[in-house]
Amino acid sequence: MLLPTPLATLLVLALRALGGQVPVLDGVPGGTAVHNRAMIGKAIPQISQITASPGKLRVVENSGVCETTPGVYQASGYGDIAYKKSIWFWFFEARVNPDQAPLTVWLNGGPGSSSMIGLFQEHGPCRIVSDSSGVVSNPYSWNNVSNMLYIDQPVGVGFSHGELDVRTSEQAAADMWTFLQIFFTDSKFSKYQQSDFALWTESYGGHYGPTFAAYFLQQNTKISSGTLNAMRINMKFLGVGDGLTDPLSQYPGYMRYAVSNPYHPLVSDVELSAATTFWNQPYGCKDNITACYRNGSDAICADAQTWCNNKILGPLSGNYDVYYVLSENSDPYTPDPTNYLNDATFMKQIGAESPWQETNLDVYANFLGTGDWMRNSRPLLETVIDADVRTVIYDGDADYILNYMGVEAMVNNLQTKFTKEYAEQEFTNWTVHGESAGIYKNAGTFSYVRIFGAGHEVAAYGYRSLSRGEAALQMFSQIMNDRLLYST
Repeated sequence: MLLPTPLATLLVLALRALGGQVPVLDGVPGGTAVHNRAMIGKAIPQISQITASPGKLRVVENSGVCETTPGVYQASGYGDIAYKKSIWFWFFEARVNPDQAPLTVWLNGGPGSSSMIGLFQEHGPCRIVSDSSGVVSNPYSWNNVSNMLYIDQPVGVGFSHGELDVRTSEQAAADMWTFLQIFFTDSKFSKYQQSDFALWTESYGGHYGPTFAAYFLQQNTKISSGTLNAMRINMKFLGVGDGLTDPLSQYPGYMRYAVSNPYHPLVSDVELSAATTFWNQPYGCKDNITACYRNGSDAICADAQTWCNNKILGPLSGNYDVYYVLSENSDPYTPDPTNYLNDATFMKQIGAESPWQETNLDVYANFLGTGDWMRNSRPLLETVIDADVRTVIYDGDADYILNYMGVEAMVNNLQTKFTKEYAEQEFTNWTVHGESAGIYKNAGTFSYVRIFGAGHEVAAYGYRSLSRGEAALQMFSQIMNDRLLYST
């Protein structure tokens, strides 16, 4: 992939500072060093000598990579949603009863970050080893109970390539709908069109999840009314982990978490006082987000991101890993799969056509330019919950960057048909095989769980006697079996 300069240099420098899904620019998570570029226009990376087939999949079957369980089918490749827009996917059949199992799409966040993060670091059939030299089988893979479809989106993210014309979560939802229509048309996957469909996502997925699910439901309504000729997506489940959904509700959580999280303070009282002033002062962070919510322009919403992340989100992290506060910034955040995924032999095996990168800053810049970060996705989440889509919001209590205090404030502000029931509940201890692993609430088809000892990528962590991903798999299994959360 060719990157325009000087952005190519900026990308290299920024990625050296990345420890996870949220780009770090000028030392600020969710920073805006590419702000002016984003406001000017979009980049169009090109891939040479590749013939796209719009409306079709190009697939490598049973590569033997990652999923090594005998008899379990896998496929990887591209869905060409346009001549210059190819979306990368990797499908893993459920290890048990795949024909009866639901279909789950997994999306990582960013915006601009690859879903191979979730596959190789969290809950895929294999996990990257500590020195990033290879992978090992994951006994707590989510394809134990569901067919799993990992997707790099929007175009330009991860192994996906082509024209970068997506600038908002709504535009990303439309491209995802197009991809899924192509996926379900293919004879290898058409049987899953009738399966229960789940969307699970994290981080910027707090925007993606509600926006995509609400869009799918809207499209289904058009199909039912005869105004759209397409295949229904049988939307049944939504899971959002450590997500950015409602910034106005969530940003005060940075101030609370920085000094009163379960582990240790992240900053001094002086730094907290400064951030609190920046939140409350006239034309400060609170006023900027509020202006964005009031039908704010792209510039107003982008300015809110600049102000709040420079003055509050960044400074209040102190010297700790924003994704896992038990580590200092010098510690690596989960093994980096970059070298493994860019190995030429590996790429040929799986059918990958462009170099992999954890985060594409051109994609991030496009979203930044529209102020998408600071827009409120909570009303869409409320729509999805009220449509009886079984929904779970979950969070790791060692994550700062989208911490549980902010997420729980967002959840408490939800206005759904289950709001009263949820408010009347007390948190209940959640155990996994008798080990205390978190606290939770259930109300109707809505659940929330705070998972102990987990960072931003919840399924990447263990806790006490629990193995990495063990608690996350119990949560996933219970929801995907159309159950409320419960202790085991």
